[in-house]
Amino acid sequence: MRAHALTHVHPDHQGASARVCRAYGIPFWVPERDVAKAEDPQLMRSEQPSHPINTVFFKVMTGPPHHVDRALKEGDDVAGFTVLDTPGHSIGHVSYWRESDRVLVLGDVLNNMDVITMVPGLREPKPFFTPDPAENRRSIRRLAELEPALVLFGHGAPLRDHGKLSELAESLPG
Repeated sequence: MRAHALTHVHPDHQGASARVCRAYGIPFWVPERDVAKAEDPQLMRSEQPSHPINTVFFKVMTGPPHHVDRALKEGDDVAGFTVLDTPGHSIGHVSYWRESDRVLVLGDVLNNMDVITMVPGLREPKPFFTPDPAENRRSIRRLAELEPALVLFGHGAPLRDHGKLSELAESLPG
């Protein structure tokens, strides 16, 4: 491991980051628009919709602040993956795309399971975890146009059927 790179700074992704970076002596890389939240996790609350689940989510999962060593932006290279700006689920959300074998790490732009019930299936993230659903849908459409062979999610099993991603993107409102 050469670095710890996040797709976005939400408690379920950021929570153990400081510990991981210290334990392995590796730098911490986050999307440039999420740097402030990584270095001051209390700022995450101001971005999220108000909801009782978020109160528990932040209390239980938020980790300590940690210095960001690299702010990631559109076009950066991370271990052979190109950083793509995919806001919506978080203001600074990014995804990682490797064109050579069409692998997409999309973080939480989509989930391949319900994060509350754990029921499998491709879906948008819960609205109470996503401050800008319309922007997130634009990101979904952008990623579907890539026609990835393999999609890796922050929540849920990998997806190898691009048709499912395209169908979902086409069915979205707005």
